[in-house]
Amino acid sequence: MTHQVDVQIACDEDDLPGSAELHTWACAAVADLREDAELTIRIVGEAEIERLNNDFRKKLGATNVLSFPFDAPAGVDLPLLGDIVICAPIVRREANEQSKSVTSHWAHMVVHGTLHLLGFDHEQAREAREMEAMETRILADLGFDNPYESRGIS
Repeated sequence: MTHQVDVQIACDEDDLPGSAELHTWACAAVADLREDAELTIRIVGEAEIERLNNDFRKKLGATNVLSFPFDAPAGVDLPLLGDIVICAPIVRREANEQSKSVTSHWAHMVVHGTLHLLGFDHEQAREAREMEAMETRILADLGFDNPYESRGIS
């Protein structure tokens, strides 16, 4: 089983998770679903994620995480899942607002973004329940609390 995670740091934030942690969290989300996987995690500031959110989702404002799945052409079999872009200042702010550790919120954002790359979504209530249950299980296996409990969603 081969999982490759490329990490790009495109901001000047302090106390970012290390490449090894990011790799561990992404691989935990992929583990039972893909034998081979490659993805990129790009850590950015608010200006970059705001631009990406506007350009690709037509939504104004910054967000915590965006996923850009790779759509291989027909007949091309590659392990490439795509890219995850995470906004460091928003992750820190949300962790504080939700009374979570910054590390656990980072892990949640990586797992959440990776599941999006694997085709999971939360647009419909049933999809949201399934995705949240997967996130909760993966994060528990990594030693983190249920990320939805502090928001009253469990």
